[in-house]
Amino acid sequence: MPFVAINPATGVIDATYEAHTAAQIDALLARSAQGFATWSRLSIADRALYITRVAELIESEVPVIAELLTREMGKTFAAAKGEVSKCAFTLRYYAEHAEELLASQAVTSPASHSEIRFEPLGAVLAIMPWNFPLWQAIRFAAPSLMAGNVAVLKHAPNVPGCAQFLEDLFRRAGCPEGVFVNVFAEIDDIPAIINDDRIAAVTLTGSERAGRAVGAIAGAALKKCVLELGGSDPFIVAPSADLDHTIAWAVTGRVQNNGQSCIAAKRFIVTRDRADEFTSRFAAAMAAVPVGDPMDPGTVVGPLVSEAQRDLLAAQVADSVAKGATVLAGGGPLEGPGFFFAPTVLADVPADSRAGCEELFGPVAVVHVVDDLDAAIALGNDTPWGLGASVWATDPADIEKVARGIEAGMVFANAIVASTPELPFGGVKNSGYGRELSAYGIHEFVNIKTVYVA
Repeated sequence: MPFVAINPATGVIDATYEAHTAAQIDALLARSAQGFATWSRLSIADRALYITRVAELIESEVPVIAELLTREMGKTFAAAKGEVSKCAFTLRYYAEHAEELLASQAVTSPASHSEIRFEPLGAVLAIMPWNFPLWQAIRFAAPSLMAGNVAVLKHAPNVPGCAQFLEDLFRRAGCPEGVFVNVFAEIDDIPAIINDDRIAAVTLTGSERAGRAVGAIAGAALKKCVLELGGSDPFIVAPSADLDHTIAWAVTGRVQNNGQSCIAAKRFIVTRDRADEFTSRFAAAMAAVPVGDPMDPGTVVGPLVSEAQRDLLAAQVADSVAKGATVLAGGGPLEGPGFFFAPTVLADVPADSRAGCEELFGPVAVVHVVDDLDAAIALGNDTPWGLGASVWATDPADIEKVARGIEAGMVFANAIVASTPELPFGGVKNSGYGRELSAYGIHEFVNIKTVYVA
């Protein structure tokens, strides 16, 4: 079955790539194993030279790469350029900091000498999603490659051009053959790849369903696995919030990447004393968001990634309205070619409706009104997910109360949840386990080796 890229803004097929056969996959894994034998023996300083070259190539081609991202998954050209630049910055960060992050650690013990070393594991299979087709892969690859591992990428089937670009990128930078390998593998091929002795570990960013399946296979094979799954992040507006600042970020937090982000703000939980002003201003701001051609500089929200994603979101909204939810802005798909959906705000959403209990992957916000901050925290935690959360407040006591009370891997105050190379990224509960980025992320895929000299 071929891998097909469809331009979400037009619905027209952009490119087609053939799936790899079993023999081709075997050859790619062999190439990856050979690459590890070479790459893992290099010093960190030598690896850094190659990774810096990758960053330099990206920096020299930002508009070209960004246009590919926009064409395959529909994000605005401005957002795509930001994603590409972030990848280059992160590659440089790990090229510059891996030496200290991976330095052996001396430990006081009865021995004459004891230390902890961090050594690479081998080839890591990275199963990546379409919503940030460059960043998700680089977020894993930058620290993991600097640790001495090699990458085998199984990307989402609707961004095949981005997947092939990534393999070509590392080759053009002069990296040893097999350091970064792209596999056009079908879903049915995944169990065999995970079980292959040439794969040392697995990382997945994707749906909860995919995470459970991959985690089960990796667990049965006794292979390390990191899972970054879905989220329904609360955006908590405290009594002390500065609404002039908060509302602008509420819109950005919901519509970034056309609303298709696991860490996007999805549930807007507002204390009753601020609810009327926040809700009216937020709904008006969402209704005014420009929607259109993602290559147009004036566009803020482009199309959803596919017809199926647009129809799923429409069904979730329709179910919720039928069960009593109120539409304050938007409400459904837009007419015309492409997979566009109006920025939408729902209120009075029943807990048993689809918008009340499912992740909404598109520009649809749900507003909840609660009595006080304690109730906001309780509602924020009333979800199977625990990826990120944000609190909007000027009172430090409000910020600390939410930071302590929210069950999530990340809490941001007066800023939307984001990923940065120096901070760990990941969640709890059904949002997965393990961490990417930071010292914690680079240590996920290493052998933490104890050396003890009596």
